[in-house]
Amino acid sequence: MKKCNLQYILVEKQQSNKFKSSYEKLLNYDTLTVEHNDLVLFRLHWKNVEVSLVLNDRKEKYEKEKVVNSTSSEKSNEEKPEEHVDVRRKHCLAYVLHTSGTTGTPKIVRVPHACIVPNIQHFRVLFEITQEDVLFLASPLTFDPSVVEIFVALSSGASLLIVPTSVKVLPSKLAAVLFSHHRVTILQATPTLLRRFGSQLIKSTVLSASTSLRVLALGGEAFPSLTVLKGWREVGNRTQIFNVYGITEVSSWATFYRIPEEILNSTLKCELPVQLGFPLLGTVVEVRDASGFKIEEGNGQVFLGGRNRVCFLDGEVTVPLGTMRATGDFVSVKDGELFFLGRKDSQIKRHGKRLNIELVQQVAEGLQQVESCAVIWYNLEKLILFMVSKNELVKNYIFKELETHLPSHAIPDELVLIDSLPFTSHGKIDVSELNKIYLNYTNLKPEHKLKGKEELWGKLQHLWKSILSLSEDSLKVPDESLFLNSGGDSLKSIRLLNEIEKLVGTSVPGLLEIILSNSILEIYNHILQTVFPDEDLTFREDYATKRKFSNVNQEETSGKSLHQKSDMPLNLDSGINAFIALSRGSQILSVNDTKFLTKLKHCPSAYSSDLISQTAIKKVKSLNPPALLGQSKDSICVEKVYEDGTSVIRAETMELRVRWRADTGKCVDASPLVVIPAVDKSSATVYIGSHSHRMMAVDLYSGKVKWEQLLGDRIESSACISKCGNFIVVGCYNGLVYVLKSNNGEKHWMFTTEDAVKSSATMDPSTGFLYLGSHDQHAYALDIYEKKCVWKLKCGGTIFSSPCLNLIPYHLYFATLGGLLLAVNPATGNRVWKHCCGKPLFSSPRCCLQYVCVGCVDGNLLCFTHFGEQVWQFSTSEPIFSSPCPSTSEQEIFFGSHDCFIYCCTMRGHLQWKFETTSRVYSTPFAFHNKYSNETLLAAASTDGKLWILESKSGQLQSMYELPGEVFSSPVVWESMLIIGCRNNYVYCLDLLVSNKR
Repeated sequence: MKKCNLQYILVEKQQSNKFKSSYEKLLNYDTLTVEHNDLVLFRLHWKNVEVSLVLNDRKEKYEKEKVVNSTSSEKSNEEKPEEHVDVRRKHCLAYVLHTSGTTGTPKIVRVPHACIVPNIQHFRVLFEITQEDVLFLASPLTFDPSVVEIFVALSSGASLLIVPTSVKVLPSKLAAVLFSHHRVTILQATPTLLRRFGSQLIKSTVLSASTSLRVLALGGEAFPSLTVLKGWREVGNRTQIFNVYGITEVSSWATFYRIPEEILNSTLKCELPVQLGFPLLGTVVEVRDASGFKIEEGNGQVFLGGRNRVCFLDGEVTVPLGTMRATGDFVSVKDGELFFLGRKDSQIKRHGKRLNIELVQQVAEGLQQVESCAVIWYNLEKLILFMVSKNELVKNYIFKELETHLPSHAIPDELVLIDSLPFTSHGKIDVSELNKIYLNYTNLKPEHKLKGKEELWGKLQHLWKSILSLSEDSLKVPDESLFLNSGGDSLKSIRLLNEIEKLVGTSVPGLLEIILSNSILEIYNHILQTVFPDEDLTFREDYATKRKFSNVNQEETSGKSLHQKSDMPLNLDSGINAFIALSRGSQILSVNDTKFLTKLKHCPSAYSSDLISQTAIKKVKSLNPPALLGQSKDSICVEKVYEDGTSVIRAETMELRVRWRADTGKCVDASPLVVIPAVDKSSATVYIGSHSHRMMAVDLYSGKVKWEQLLGDRIESSACISKCGNFIVVGCYNGLVYVLKSNNGEKHWMFTTEDAVKSSATMDPSTGFLYLGSHDQHAYALDIYEKKCVWKLKCGGTIFSSPCLNLIPYHLYFATLGGLLLAVNPATGNRVWKHCCGKPLFSSPRCCLQYVCVGCVDGNLLCFTHFGEQVWQFSTSEPIFSSPCPSTSEQEIFFGSHDCFIYCCTMRGHLQWKFETTSRVYSTPFAFHNKYSNETLLAAASTDGKLWILESKSGQLQSMYELPGEVFSSPVVWESMLIIGCRNNYVYCLDLLVSNKR
């Protein structure tokens, strides 16, 4: 009627109700009575009418039921039971199919006639199908869009073209069959199926100016970007292009949107996403937030349904009419328009930030050299970009282009060039096949063995420039170039490692730490020793660039004493300089006054780390961490947090408020050392260093700077107190270990290592020796009173983290970037045992009575007995740089991960709880006691500057505070004060306040 622009229609009077009920949503009309043969004349109005067809006999039945129902009373209406559709009803089902599982869990879907027929009716009108049209059956019969394709053609008298699979798999042959031989006019397909033609063939045939294709409807996957779409169209093309969206659980399509001609014909670059458009006949579309509430603006999940748009899933027998199904698809609602964001399973956490992998694919596909591409999250740990290129291209170029369009956390780990994308029988990207391709790709050895050392040197230079985004035309990379100084970072170093190992076809032990701390020449020599072990090195080791520290007196690497006298007498009488010292991870050291220690109540662990003196061991079991001064337990109102970290209620009565802040001049990555003298608690001091080379002593209560000392380079090492309390010890980037007087900051002694010292020292309360590691791959034992190196041990890897001392058995633990965990005899420096963890260890090991634990960059927290046997490992989804912190009872252990979670595990390796923060957790948590509520709380920090106070037993949030800069420092808590460094150049002290609930 619409196609012939029908203006009037005569309907028998007895059929007029049926006519009106069938077409009332399709058209507007006036009724004119005709006095002839009981006819009724309808005058039709088509202008601005939205198509809303209804199957006549179904609608008639519904209208009759509505009339019957309308005669009942309001009371009976209120009591009327919910209406259901029953699968057992005769002739209810049209077909049954299985979902593929590519976008969720596979399901059996049984589809009633009433659900699918509105799709067929609406598409007939929307695409204006006539007998002259030719539709291509692009979908297999196992994919529900095939039902729409078949019955749209058959119910319109149009032709349906069915092509053998042998032709479908050959893009050029298929294009000829569709558009040359049979002149297809209607094509409904997935974007992947279209991409298989290739951009050239699409432009010259499918979407050419002379194409037979009148309508192209793309659905089943994310719609291509407008930039890509416009690049596929030849000038003069008139094909109508639709974005159609739906799910099999509400078979088949739910929304449509026609791309306006003015956008398709515009020469301006368009980055706008394509909206999902308008509901199809009988379909209801809702967007709901995480709490299930319908929203009109913002981001949420799509729910689909409608009175008759209902299917039976799996074992369902009856389903309420109008049931709304969750799609797992997320959209952004702006001014009533829906824009696709991605599927729930396309949202990943990478490098501490959320990422939609479909965004990466869209950006990559928009690059000029890219024919088609796909992105996968391989084994939940690597982002892999598969690419079909238009011509020979260099990976370096693609990475450089991606870096200009994507944030750093969205840059793929690897780029794999393939001839064509694999797709499922439903025309979608075959992710399982891509996983297999990548597995084969990683298992392949290099296509040809390296011809020699010269070729290795050239390829290493190429990789260096590629990953650091340096111009290929630039001069040779200087031999002494350091990766981190040339623009590299920890993520790029891992990429360089992967590329090198792929190049040489084997793993290269210890390479990551060499990349992080040595020159390109030393990296080259290290690779040579693995790849060409029987050949002489092209460059001798003695030519390799070493870091020299010319501004300080050099000491023999054996650690001989400088033989200079101390300028102040030291009284080591145990009755003098009684104090308690607190450092990151709830490490508490009490020296010379066990009475003072008992005031703290519980210490984190009896034999914890290096910090409990032998004389205190008997007392320790009755001790608690430093207390939080506050009010009664009744005033605490916490946030309920489920195991996945999802917040439910937030009603904080605990508050963090800045007490003072001290300017250090540059970033503060070191963690504070807090020393409280037993005699005068009010003279407590915070010791901390920064990138400004300054070491500072700050009054804990007032924030007044007591002294400053300028060292030779930046300071990332945290300070350690000597046994006598007269000195603090801190490592420096210039390779020196500084021993400073604690009361005025004067230099007492300097010990020289051969590379940067980021490791924090550990003090042995039984001997007074200080233990620490260096980037020179050695561990050192220092006697600061005799000013000598007691022993030095080559550890087979850079030591970034801090050592950990255990008293029974008497072991000292070191972790290296070479992936080794070593147990050393503290008295002799001899190795007791070692374990290779396979990946770098940035986390510091931590001891308790039975075990030693350490975090690894592979995302695992590893637990060992003191005899070197691995007991368990707990896996997170991102690297662990945070060091473990045991609970008071030593039944739990707390730590953070780059996956943005703070974890609590039992000492059996089972998850107790986890709390989701808003960024990566690099620092180490600190457990402390809230004496008035008799609870142990946990302080932690995420790198975006947020401080989190959690209840340690449940992970419930007590309070949160945001600092104005990134945080890599770890918090320390004493009484009601939290001290922490920030990358905005300040060290902060915050009061933890608890107010009465009102």
